[in-house]
Amino acid sequence: MKYENIREAVFIKRNNRFSADVVIDGKNETVHVKNTGRLRELLTPESTVILEEGKNPERKTKYSIIAVKKGSEIVNIDSQAPNAAAFEALSQGGIAEIGYPDMVKREVKYGSSRFDLYYEADGKRGFVEVKGVTLDDNSVARFPDAPTERGAKHIRELIKAAEEGYECSVLFVIQMKNINSFEPNYATDPDFASELIRASENGVNILAYDCIAAEDSLCIDKGIKVVLDKNKL
Repeated sequence: MKYENIREAVFIKRNNRFSADVVIDGKNETVHVKNTGRLRELLTPESTVILEEGKNPERKTKYSIIAVKKGSEIVNIDSQAPNAAAFEALSQGGIAEIGYPDMVKREVKYGSSRFDLYYEADGKRGFVEVKGVTLDDNSVARFPDAPTERGAKHIRELIKAAEEGYECSVLFVIQMKNINSFEPNYATDPDFASELIRASENGVNILAYDCIAAEDSLCIDKGIKVVLDKNKL
């Protein structure tokens, strides 16, 4: 997926879940943060952030933070980007465990949930729930970085769908490179971790892929090892 109208800025502080202050072209500016997660290890004072200029002249903030420079690397933090990147990758056969679907749809309702992706391939029907990952713990990607009751609910719905014959997957889109493995964040959200392990034991595929993150794009790249350990619950 691609962005338009990209600018660099210097991060000052986060005001709340949705806004932050930055310096752009020597002037202070309040901007939208496209991720309600904590992001404490990324959004630090004086860090370089990447902004996208909005197209709607009526919006309250002119820019949105979409990525952060972390050393020589870029970490995409846009919570909407993983779904778009996953749709592109799945449509083009880029998720090896699924292959080349005959069709892919976004935002399809099932039960009381709405899954991110639905596909049909070789007579099979499947759902994919996409989770964006921005937390890097010594080259181990972890999700979530804050408790997510909604995330656990989606996992339970996927288990039901798998029991009814659908192919079901949770796809963790790691919004950066240089990651060795993925694990759930046991300490931050043990309920989500427990449901993820239960899903893996009940026919749901647990997948993780890293991404090539640039200032103006995010592209799913390679599969990453998933490590699930009941002893850490």
